[in-house]
Amino acid sequence: MISMENFLLILQSPFTWGLLLGLLIAIFIWKAGFTARRHAARELKRVENEMRDLQTHLNTQLKINATGNQSLQNELETLRQQNEVLRVNTAALQQKPGRAEQRLLQIHETAVRLMREQAPGFAPAWERALRQAEADLEAADSGLKKLVRRVIPGLSNGSSPGTPSQPTLTIDERVD
Repeated sequence: MISMENFLLILQSPFTWGLLLGLLIAIFIWKAGFTARRHAARELKRVENEMRDLQTHLNTQLKINATGNQSLQNELETLRQQNEVLRVNTAALQQKPGRAEQRLLQIHETAVRLMREQAPGFAPAWERALRQAEADLEAADSGLKKLVRRVIPGLSNGSSPGTPSQPTLTIDERVD
């Protein structure tokens, strides 16, 4: 066996000190690498879990957005169909027989009423009254007057609120 003297002799040799120092450095490096690998594995597992949670959240959000977009598309399509139906109905009502004549009659009635109020010179006053009646009817076709005229046709024959309407006279009944 190795005696104590031989052991001390081996310990005093520079090769032994270099070997022990090298082994000590190797053990520290190995332990640091092992610790780093364990820490990297934990961090990788944490990042994978976080990524899985984020993907789940993203999928849920995309499903919610897709559902919302689909309902908006359905509502938009319904509104387009309703708009088309209303456009067709409006066009059909405008083409109804007698509609143009009824409109012209209403314009003339308003013009005659205005002529009775301002009758100094018949021809210029008639033309002015006719143009004013057409403008009034155009304004009435787009707004509250149109609604009132459709709901209660007798109220909107050109008389303003607060003034009684004058009875309509035929040409033979008028007295100047």
